[in-house]
Amino acid sequence: MSDTVVRRSASYDDILALPEHVVGEIVDGELVVQPRPALRHARAAVSLGAFLDGPFGFGGRGPGGWWFLSEPELHFGADVVVPDLAGWRVARMPEVPDAPWCELAPDWVCEVLSPGSIRHDRVIKSAIYARNAVRWFWIMDVQQRTIEAHELVQNRWELIGTFGGNDPALIPPFDTVALDLAALWRVRA
Repeated sequence: MSDTVVRRSASYDDILALPEHVVGEIVDGELVVQPRPALRHARAAVSLGAFLDGPFGFGGRGPGGWWFLSEPELHFGADVVVPDLAGWRVARMPEVPDAPWCELAPDWVCEVLSPGSIRHDRVIKSAIYARNAVRWFWIMDVQQRTIEAHELVQNRWELIGTFGGNDPALIPPFDTVALDLAALWRVRA
């Protein structure tokens, strides 16, 4: 299913009026409505988040120092976006706000591609993340079994590398612990 773009100046009330089975974002004044992610997409996102949260969120078997959120609503001026995963260094965000959204740009975001979101995630949202100084941007492609890692260098995304297959990977900014890629692609026990 592809994104539906409603052409008019959108407000946050438009997002609040949406049914629960969709995700609403406001990009350049336009309301962008997408269906909830497919289950395989959701499984990959939760697996990645759980893997990172162990060593980097809780500090077990790793350095700690990060907060991770699944599908946080981010407000960047007039833009409202919802990445699949986002992470903040505790040094920049000492505690998770008790609020429905966050205005502080994350240090890291990950978008899990869906057939209808490829252009939106790769082109439109990546530009918003760059404008708001998100330092690392990952794109996970469950179909291709890859993760593309990008770092913001002089306001432009620089490809760090594309990681795939079933081999463990050291991917910045979480390159102190090997990421078990095979576990991310698993959809049955």
